[in-house]
This record gives sequence, structure tokens and C-alpha cells, in this order.
Amino acid sequence: MWSFFARDPIKDFNYELLPENQEKSGIWTLSRGKRKTTSEPVSVFVYEVSQGTEEQTQLAKAALKRTKTLRHPNILSYVDGLETEKSLYIVTEPVTPLAAHLKLQAEKGGASDLEVSWGLHQIVKALSFLVNDCHLNHNNLGMWAVFVDRAGEWKLGGLDHVTSDQGDSISLPPPKVINPDLERYDPPESPGNGGEKWTGDVWRLGCLIWEVFNGNLPRASSLRSLGKIPKQLVPHYCELVGANPKIRPNPARFLLNCKSPGGFMNNSFVESCLFLEEIQIKEPAEKQQFFQDLSENLDSFPEDFCKHKVLPQLLTAFEFGNAGAVVLTPLFKVGKYLSAEEYQQKIIPVIVKMFSSTDRAMRIRLLQQMEQFIRYLNEAAVNSQIFPHVVHGFTDTNPAIREQTVKSMLLLAPKLNEANLNQELMRHFARLQARDDQGPIRCNTTVCLGKIAPYLNAGMRQRVLISAFSRATKDPFPASRAAGVLGFAATHQYYSVAESASRILPTLCTLTMDPDKNVRDQAFKAIKSFLSKLETVSEDPSKLAEIEKEVTASAQTGGSAATWAGWAVTGVSSLTSKLIRNVPAGLEAPPAENSSALQPAAGPVTTNTANKGVQQDKSYVSFQRLFTPTSRNKQGVGLASDYNWDGAEGKSTTPDLFILVFAVRENRKYISNNHAFTPSGLSKAELAKKKREERRKELEAKRAERKAAKGPLKLGARKLD
Repeated sequence: MWSFFARDPIKDFNYELLPENQEKSGIWTLSRGKRKTTSEPVSVFVYEVSQGTEEQTQLAKAALKRTKTLRHPNILSYVDGLETEKSLYIVTEPVTPLAAHLKLQAEKGGASDLEVSWGLHQIVKALSFLVNDCHLNHNNLGMWAVFVDRAGEWKLGGLDHVTSDQGDSISLPPPKVINPDLERYDPPESPGNGGEKWTGDVWRLGCLIWEVFNGNLPRASSLRSLGKIPKQLVPHYCELVGANPKIRPNPARFLLNCKSPGGFMNNSFVESCLFLEEIQIKEPAEKQQFFQDLSENLDSFPEDFCKHKVLPQLLTAFEFGNAGAVVLTPLFKVGKYLSAEEYQQKIIPVIVKMFSSTDRAMRIRLLQQMEQFIRYLNEAAVNSQIFPHVVHGFTDTNPAIREQTVKSMLLLAPKLNEANLNQELMRHFARLQARDDQGPIRCNTTVCLGKIAPYLNAGMRQRVLISAFSRATKDPFPASRAAGVLGFAATHQYYSVAESASRILPTLCTLTMDPDKNVRDQAFKAIKSFLSKLETVSEDPSKLAEIEKEVTASAQTGGSAATWAGWAVTGVSSLTSKLIRNVPAGLEAPPAENSSALQPAAGPVTTNTANKGVQQDKSYVSFQRLFTPTSRNKQGVGLASDYNWDGAEGKSTTPDLFILVFAVRENRKYISNNHAFTPSGLSKAELAKKKREERRKELEAKRAERKAAKGPLKLGARKLD
């Protein structure tokens, strides 16, 4: 009666078995399963009592007990278990039998020696743990007792026949009684006839090694044929399957022999795996060095190992270990193995957090490697979480960071919103192009502007492009002038015929007398291109609409800036560093808007195209344009619309402000001639300086009077003034 009302324990079991991919593993049936509450994947070993003998049921119960109590990183991880009158269930981490794993690897070209070396290392380490630490004998070691997890790591299972070397109260039947086919894996000597307690297990370890490299073992005599066993492993393998049980090594000794110089397990993969297992106790300097060396070795590591073993350690090292920029290179290398969904879940949150770092090494590496992860970033994250941090690089004192920030805009521009692209970014580009002291950065800014032009709205293109490229053609740096000319040519579809004739061609014609041959050549080509357009319209005015159809075209919302025209400077990643090295410090003139007014004060300006740099006399007179903001936002920062991109065309609502600068050969202080003089004959600046000096003297005199009136201070007295 009570059995009628009893609850079925299977209904309370928190795991669901999936019917597909069931495999036989000894007396067990291995099934894939999942946790009912979280859908977390697991493996479930099921034994049906009704289908087995009394001896098999005894082995199943022993296996459940051993799996539950033996915990080791290289032994199959126990998750849960259930024993009923009808069945026994052992729930473990999700695994695949070794035979199935090797078959799958063979279809892909075969498992690498690196993967096998680490797998055998794990199995031998687990066997050493049983023999030396737990004083247990496995008695069932073979392909059927080894499983592989999703990271590709080998785990020892098959604990049905584990016995104590000190004697058990319950005697378990040997494997060959349950499965006669396993008799060929037994050592040649009779049980208990000489040798150490581990001799039987290490013999079976030798059989396992033979099968890993050569397939199924047909008979015991086949062990004499080495087959495909690697040469580094042969001498140690021969010790395992030696006829004399007394010379078979302890598993711990076998492990040391294989890890000796020139041994099968002495390689970078095993060393990296061992370091990752002990990374929590390593010193910070050791971790830094490890992650630096790791990126060089990742290409030879198994893909699954990188995804499930290396990646979690990299994320942990960044999150809690203060590893910094060194984790970026290996992180992005591992990221290429992930699906788009996995990338979004695991790596994108880390990247977003990295962009907020103040570590310069971190920032520049992120910018250099942006191409690897930009496609996974959504527009909301770019505009709200990444771009606000990236723009700080435009004002960084390090030229390399400024250059990388400019180049990163090629990738970010398609994802930027209206405000960030057409206002914030244009404001920074205007300042860089006119004020940056590095010619290569000014050049790259012009290059980048031309490449992202399709993403600007029509109004901004009409206001910015002609003015910006005209300014570039007057830059003292030859590469910048060439970039300005090429920018005009590459964005020709965005200019009306009237603008081409009245504003662009006059600017290009002045460059036909440029000191640099490359600039002159590009100018002639661009002039021919624009003249051809004008001639076409002159011959057939009906083609005007077709030629100007893109002048007011809407901005592009997608696409890759990298596939745009090839006019830009190649190898931009090192452009700044190369050109800066070729230009002596202090010799490059500041960016000049109106360089046609350059008049040498003490010597001519010379251009050396062979060195890709500009060598000038230290004495020069130049007009330098300063941007004059007409309004400011709430933070006091000039908006993009506030800055004058219109150059000499005079479209700004504010009069242009020029400063005539005399640079003296002896590097004396600059004297500017734009002072307004007061009726007293002094300039406003001199008059203000004189008043400040008088005020300072007056304050010092009053302070001295108060001090004299109070007399000397007593010890401990507080000074009131």
C-alpha cells in the first residue's frame, strides 16, 4: 500500500537525459544530458539493474562510490548521482569517450603530438595520484576508461574495478570476467607474482599508449611492434611493457622521465598547461612574462583548449589579476575561434571595460588591434561606451597614441551617430590638421577625412572637405600636401561643377610649382581629372545632373572604409614613427594655413624627398591660423561648427586671426607683432604685466609691516597671516 503512494525518485532527479548520441561504456550507457533548471550540459552514466548480473550490479555500485569520493583535476568530475531499485545514475561534467574523440580528430587530420602529450600527462598524473597518494589500484586502465572534456583535456574514469592495495573487505571481479575481450590487456605475469603494486596498471598504460597511436590492439604480442609511437616516447614506452615487472617504473617516475630534456612531454604546450593550473600562486612578474610568451605559442595549441582553458584564464587575469595590456594579443588570438554569440558574451564586455583604462599601453594596443573586434561591436556600445574614451587620444601628448586614434576612426566612423561623427569628430580633426606639431599626424588626419567622407552628411561634406583639403595643400609637410591633393581627387563626386572651377582648381594650380616632385605630379593628375569633368559639362550641359548626383547624396550607413580608394598613404601603422625619425627635432615648421605667404628670414626652405621629411632653416617667418570659436557648448568646448574649416575663402562669421611669428636662430623667445598699443606707449600685455608687478610689491610691503608689528612668534603660536 505504501509503495503505491511513494514518489518516483526519477521525477525528482534534477537532470534530463537526451536520447541522441548514447554510447556503450563497459557496463554503463553514456548519455548526454542537461540540468532541468539551467540547461547546463552534463554527461550521465546509466546502469540498468534488470539488464545486468549480480556481479555487474556490484561493480556499478562500487563505481558510484569511487566516483563520488575521488576528487582530482585529472579524474572524471562527479556532479550528482542517484541509485534506485531499477537504475544507477552517475552525473559528470560533459565528456566524450577517448576513442570517439580520436576518431573525430582523425577526420580533421589527426590529433597533434602536443595534444596527445598533454593528454597522456594528465592520465599518468591521475594514475600516480591513485597509486601513490590513495594507495589504490585502477585495474581497468584502457581507451574505454579515458574521457575528453570540451577543452580537450583527458580525464580518467572507469573506476568500476578500483581496489585498495592494502586489501578490500569486498572482493570485486576482474575486468576479463565481465568482458573476456579485455584479457589481452592483462600483464603476462600472474597476479601477485613479483613486481610492485603498480606493475599491472603501468602495463595497461603501455597498452593505452599503443592504442592511442596505432588503433585497436589486436593481441598482446602486437605491443612489440612500435608502429607510429613517437621516437621520444619509445624508450619510456618499452619500460612500461617490459616482461620483467620489477623494472616497470612508478607512474610518477615515468612522468619525470617523459618531461626530461628531449622527452615527449617536454614542450611548450605542456609547460603552458602546467603554468595555467598553478597560475593563482604565481608571482605577478611571472604572469606578465607568461602572457607575453603565450601569444607566440597559441597558433600551435588545439582550438578547444584555447577556447575553454586559455580564454577563461585570460579573462580572470584581466579582471582580478591586473595583467593589463599583455593579455590583449592572446585574447584576440583566442577570440577568432569563437562564434559571434560567444564573442559578444565573453570578450566584448572586457573590451568595453578596457577602453576606460588610463593605461597608455592598453589604449594603444586596443587601437592597433581594433580591426579584430570592431565587427562585433554594436553602434550603441560604440557611441556611448567606447567613443567617449577614444577621443581622449586626440589630445594625448604621445604622438603614437594620437596617430592610432586617428586611424581608428576608419573603423569607428560607420558606427558613429550623427553628433559624434559630424560634430565631435570633425572638431578634433580640425584642431589636429591645423595645430598638431607632427606632420605625419596632420597627413594621416587628411587621409582619414577623405576615407570617412562617404559617412558624413551632405551639409558637413560641403562645409568641410574643400576647406580641409585646401588647408592640407598649404601644409609645410610634403606628405600632407600630397594627401590634400589626393583627397580632392578621391572625393571628386562630392563637389559641384561651380566649386570645382572656382575653389578647387585654383588651389591645385598653385601646387604645380610645389618644391616636392611627388606633390607636383599628383597635382597635375588631379587637375586633369577636374578639367575633364568641366569639359564634359561644357560639351553636354545635360550631363550636369548626373555628374552632381552625389553632391547632396545621403551619408552611407554601412560598408567598410578599408575597401575605399587606394589613394591613402600605405603602411600607415608605422608612418608617424618613420617620418618623425627622419625629421630633426625642432626643424619642422608648424602647420601654416597660408603657406603661400612664407618668406624666409635667413635662408631658403629645402625639401628632401629622399628622407620623406622636411628640413628647414630654424629661422623662418610664417603666418599661422588659429581657430576662433564663435560659440561654446556648456562645457566650454568649441563645437565642430564653431571652427573655421573654410581657409582663405572667408566663409567664417568671425574674422580670421593671424599671428606673425619670428623664430630666431638661437631659439630665443618668440616676439609677436600683433600687440595693440595703449596711449602710454606700452602694449596691453606690457601694461598688464606692469600692474601685476606693482600689486605684488604692494602686497609684500603690507605683509612685512604686519610681521614687524607683531614681533617674533612664540613656540607653538599659530601664524595668523
